Amino acid sequence: MSEFEAADFYQLDELLTAQEREIRDRVRHWVDERFLPVVVQHYRAGTFPRELVPELGALQIFGPAIKGHGCAGLGSVAAGVMMRELERGDSGLRTFASVQGSLAMTAIDLFGSEEQKQRWLPAMAEGRKLGCFGLTEPEAGSDPGGLRCRAHKTSEGYRLSGAKKWIGNGTIADVAVVWAKIEGDPGVEPESSDAIRGFLVEKGTPGFRATLMEGKLSLRAALTAELSFDNCQLSAEALLPKSKGLRSPLSCLNHARYGIAWGTVGAAMACYDEARRYTLGRVQFNRPIASFQLVQAKLARMLTEITKAQLLIFRLAQLKDAGAARPYHISMAKLNNVEIALDAARTARDILGGVGILDEYQSFRHMCNLESVKTYEGTQDIHLLILGQHITGIAAFEPAG
Repeated sequence: MSEFEAADFYQLDELLTAQEREIRDRVRHWVDERFLPVVVQHYRAGTFPRELVPELGALQIFGPAIKGHGCAGLGSVAAGVMMRELERGDSGLRTFASVQGSLAMTAIDLFGSEEQKQRWLPAMAEGRKLGCFGLTEPEAGSDPGGLRCRAHKTSEGYRLSGAKKWIGNGTIADVAVVWAKIEGDPGVEPESSDAIRGFLVEKGTPGFRATLMEGKLSLRAALTAELSFDNCQLSAEALLPKSKGLRSPLSCLNHARYGIAWGTVGAAMACYDEARRYTLGRVQFNRPIASFQLVQAKLARMLTEITKAQLLIFRLAQLKDAGAARPYHISMAKLNNVEIALDAARTARDILGGVGILDEYQSFRHMCNLESVKTYEGTQDIHLLILGQHITGIAAFEPAG
């Protein structure tokens, strides 16, 4: 494979600090040398290269923006660049890192006790322990406030019952961050959004089962699970004490959506680079197809949209570091950048013609993966409605609480 050339038409990489450039180069080199040589075999088999997890830990990929407890404590641009470089390799790789860091570790960091943080975060930062994030359910996707998982308060702690679906890393996680509504707690209405709390459910807990979801045509180099809880007895210490209401898991999702906004630019850059190289080498009618107007127009549009997406995430990073980023800012970036990445992947596959369906090329794999990214952590429609609510002051869907 030829060396990757990143699309940077507005020379935005010049805005990176020396540390951010070093992070970019280090992660990019790792993706080239360690991940890309094996991704196709894992995509075909529907597996994830777990043997590479310690190396990701050494790269400080997990929870990079978390401060303390063995985490890197990086700024938003540095954390975003990491996600961009990972997703250039595969959306499944960035998803793995996002579930571990932006979801599971962030939940523990924001809502856990000091004891919970000390126990889990250093080991998770190194990749010695893995986590997953159990919010979505079979009947509660875009409406997470309608979750049915219940934690009944007992004299010993809590008894957890219910099911979760579409849970990344679920079958390999040492701990699951599970969101459920508390029952039997005086003063808390079980059906209110305030009843939603987070719990740490460890692997091997009686009644807890994780089942790998088979038959995926997307994100095949990532592991997705269904979780079931059959009267799992949890101690009182399993509760994330600072969690309260739907705002708690949604705040974690905002961290992950921020990473998606950066990551999908990496997928788009990979597709653009592949398409450009192919057009320069593919000869038809005695000319490289790069010389034809239709092909040039497609490449020009791809580069333009990638550049606009890059500008969006750089400004979002500034807002995030200043504490001024709001959920609707993140929704716009996630919405836009997934769309332009998916368009770039489809355009690249079109430019490649027949060979574009072969897995020796990246674009079709990115295209399939991005169909999942378009759906998870808020569908495109939901993010449009989040923006619509901000614009008009009117919620077009049932308020989350």
